[in-house]
Amino acid sequence: MKKSALWLSLSLLASCAPMQSVQTQAQWVPLDPQNLLVIDTTKGRMIVEMRPDLAPNAVQRIKLLAREGVYNGLQFHRVIDLFVVQTGNPNNKDGGTSTYPNLEAEFSVRLPDKTPWRQVTQTSDGNAGFLGTMPILTVSAKETQRRNVPNFQAWGAYCPGVAGMGRGEDVNSANSEIFFMRGASSFRLGLQYTAWGNAVIGREIITTVAAGEPPANPDMMQRVQVAADLPEGQRPNVEMMDTQSPAFAQLIAKVRREKGADFSICDVQVPTRLK
Repeated sequence: MKKSALWLSLSLLASCAPMQSVQTQAQWVPLDPQNLLVIDTTKGRMIVEMRPDLAPNAVQRIKLLAREGVYNGLQFHRVIDLFVVQTGNPNNKDGGTSTYPNLEAEFSVRLPDKTPWRQVTQTSDGNAGFLGTMPILTVSAKETQRRNVPNFQAWGAYCPGVAGMGRGEDVNSANSEIFFMRGASSFRLGLQYTAWGNAVIGREIITTVAAGEPPANPDMMQRVQVAADLPEGQRPNVEMMDTQSPAFAQLIAKVRREKGADFSICDVQVPTRLK
């Protein structure tokens, strides 16, 4: 029997029987191995869905550095509980860069017309939903109409597990450093740091790597690879629950009932599994 790993928010695990029913009814879609980053760490394997539709230059840079082996052996050099886990600097501390030039900020993007994103909330201030597994925020429908543009301006929502590009004071100074949200949400980061991905397998690693600035005994990324580059027999096949499916709508409704007026997009994680 094949085993699968299903990663859900704690709120979705509160009731086992309804969840099992939803899982049985769920529709699953594969994630593109060209946009999966496989990070083998001293705490285990983590797989990140990259979103070139949100941050094309950042994703291109991360793939390049992974393929050149730049990330292999780098430490999680700055780990702050309930905030972020930072890595990706060749000097294993803040301020290190690769041999490539800095990247311009990719804080937000206009979604192409008819982009298949899943809207979850809609208010006069803005919308929230998912682009693949990635939680996103957008300007409101009213503001979009006022600007007379075909679709929403969107940016990544910095929920637990979301990945961003580190930078210095200059907004256009992202280079090789990456970070992951560790056990907390920070919407204020959304239009200040380029969000490029979301951890879909092994998310717990983010909260188990050694903390500190720097940690006394830092964990590290032992090897970082693009899933598509792995031999077929070693390539992880990751699926996500179809966010347009009735099963996902049931999950959203369940969390809404539990959270009530406090509900936010970060209360939900799109279920994923290894096949």
